Amino acid sequence: MTAKFGENAGLVWNALANGKQEIKALKKATKLNDKEVYAALGWLAREGKVEITEQEKDVFVCLK
Repeated sequence: MTAKFGENAGLVWNALANGKQEIKALKKATKLNDKEVYAALGWLAREGKVEITEQEKDVFVCLK
């Protein structure tokens, strides 16, 4: 199971290489569901690889 989290984190990382994205766009780019995206973001955030910001009701993510 942990390997899948790492794979998903890689998909998210690659999608974020194109720049800052909103969660909905990130889900579309990676074809991951909510749980998978948030788990991958948790993995990357724990490693200090991403910056997560909230603007109004939208959540944006970018690489650090």
